[in-house]
Amino acid sequence: MKTEAFAPAKVNLTLHVTGQRTDGYHLLDSLVAFADIGDRITATQAAKPSLSVTGPLAAGVPTGPENLVRRAATALQSTAALTLEKHLPAAAGIGGGSSDAAATLRALSALTGTALPADLGLSLGADVPVCTLARAATMRGIGEDIAPVDGLPPLPAVLVNPRVAVPTPAVFRALSSKTNPAMGTIPQGTDFNTFCDWLATQRNDLEPPARALTPKIDATLAALSDARLARMSGSGATCFGLYPTRETAETAAARIRAAHPDWWVAATALS
Repeated sequence: MKTEAFAPAKVNLTLHVTGQRTDGYHLLDSLVAFADIGDRITATQAAKPSLSVTGPLAAGVPTGPENLVRRAATALQSTAALTLEKHLPAAAGIGGGSSDAAATLRALSALTGTALPADLGLSLGADVPVCTLARAATMRGIGEDIAPVDGLPPLPAVLVNPRVAVPTPAVFRALSSKTNPAMGTIPQGTDFNTFCDWLATQRNDLEPPARALTPKIDATLAALSDARLARMSGSGATCFGLYPTRETAETAAARIRAAHPDWWVAATALS
């Protein structure tokens, strides 16, 4: 038997850091959406566990126990043979590894016909629970408080990564304030422009320290200057630009690819 699962790119439309616990974990208040592009997991029944990595961005992806796909399989005590088809850049602020782990959990659950333990995702990482849901949602606390969000308008977008890995711990260490205002009430059932107007009043609190640590993020945001709204996702360096139509997003992506052929650029739709 064989099962497959899609691991979409995760985009933090907002990311408010609202506090820090005594154990060091940061408290977040984030609106998350998912792209229609991503990695893919294939799980096949086997006598012993294995992981192979294919795809255009397979180079440099570890296949040992540090890989979140392997960790997810180990947590389920699975002996499946896993293949990760890699299309998303690593350490990019779009949850590639976490989404891969979540897709692995879904694939192995389908392969074995067993339900997943409710608290398994968070043990693999703060982004894994929301990536397991894989739809627009709020993400609060240290990642354990997830609630689906309905009523977002269509969000054509361009994702751009300047091929620079940004270490998340360094960005959090450089954060000037660990206690910031929470996210405002999310408008539902509005049109694209009204939603973008609201989104512009919200923040990614990790963007300023990430830009200070990685100046190429400034160039990435500048490349998206024709977007209705442009912002960094997660801890960077991937940035997203929102465009009124898929056609305008595709046009912008083509322009950015031509100007920066060494960057990772993808037109997509967020939901």
